[in-house]
Amino acid sequence: MPQRTLAMVLAGGEGKRLAPLTADRAKPAVPFGGHYRLIDFVLSNLVNGGERHIVVLTQYKSHSLDRHISQAWRLSTMVGDYVATVPAQMRRGPRWFAGSADAIFQNLNLVYDDRPDHILVFGADHIYRMDPRQMLAHHVASGAGVTVAAIRSPIEEAGSFGVIEADAHGRIHAFREKPADPAGLPDAPHQVLASMGNYIFTTEALIRAVTTDAADEGSNHDVGGDIIPRMVAEGDAFVYDFELNDVPGATDRDRGYWRDVGTLDSYYSANMDLISVHPVFNLYNRNWPIYSWSAPAPPAKFVFEDGQRKGQAFNSMLCVGTIVSGGTVRGSILSPDVMVHSGALVEGSVILQGVQVGQGAVVRGAIIDKNVVIPPETTIGVDLDEDRQRYTVSDGGVVVIGKNQKILP
Repeated sequence: MPQRTLAMVLAGGEGKRLAPLTADRAKPAVPFGGHYRLIDFVLSNLVNGGERHIVVLTQYKSHSLDRHISQAWRLSTMVGDYVATVPAQMRRGPRWFAGSADAIFQNLNLVYDDRPDHILVFGADHIYRMDPRQMLAHHVASGAGVTVAAIRSPIEEAGSFGVIEADAHGRIHAFREKPADPAGLPDAPHQVLASMGNYIFTTEALIRAVTTDAADEGSNHDVGGDIIPRMVAEGDAFVYDFELNDVPGATDRDRGYWRDVGTLDSYYSANMDLISVHPVFNLYNRNWPIYSWSAPAPPAKFVFEDGQRKGQAFNSMLCVGTIVSGGTVRGSILSPDVMVHSGALVEGSVILQGVQVGQGAVVRGAIIDKNVVIPPETTIGVDLDEDRQRYTVSDGGVVVIGKNQKILP
């Protein structure tokens, strides 16, 4: 018999490490790759994989996210499909979600209404392709209460993830959050199994786990930090190796790609992964598309070709409505309705919607958020010491200018 499933997407994080990009939007609503939002990747994976009952649990600064989902993610109501945002409803009293586990606990009414056999609990802000049907089949076959998706990562990065230690059959015997002394894998001592933040629970196991956790005053009420370790201790958790997942249309280069874009540098790096000749993450896989919504706009346009000015772009992605008017774009991503004026240079940068780059301006190694106007002859990313006095500069030297920020000439 087919398994009845419900997908819960956890989209309530503040995303403080992505500031100023999260100054007035939730982290899953941050634009990415031109005209996508971060949440489009998990929702595309779920929908492509046949998951059509999806709730998105929101909390902080959710207006932009709510609007995007209402515009982009309308499934067929005729057959009962839906993607629905669910804000903190305070069903358990006048309080916000105390953590991801508490978010599920406060919304158990959704589970009782839908009556699924299994519940997919996925994060909202990672860049990857994954067929959830294959993970679900693995989960059902194991008979476990929870299955945790994991990816092989360098051991030196273990301090950034929950690290899984499992036996030869896949049963997890240890789940350590950001360990200082990780143990390498038996077949690859230089690697660890890092949790991807994607879980599949049997419904009874999840209800029992979050209910028990809610009564524990010493808990942080976090799925990865509290629920999974408790179920590991009970012997009821198995691991799913992401390397086993075979997505239609994947290339050898982008198979197994997964990025956590929790910092400005990782966000910038993941964007840059899109623009090479053979991209590390291939947006052009038509067999497993990434869906989104784009405003009606004319095609991108390049104008002027004379001795003084040429509108040109190299190794870049340009979205609809963009005009390169006698400027030069190299190794960059330009979102919709960006204007690059004569003599300007945009290099190695992520430019979000509606940005104006003035005549003769230079923008290098930067992230420029929506609707920023860069005056003529301004330089950004050329002198980082000077930039630090005016803008946010990441640890990796990426200059970040927030939405609507005023730039003085």
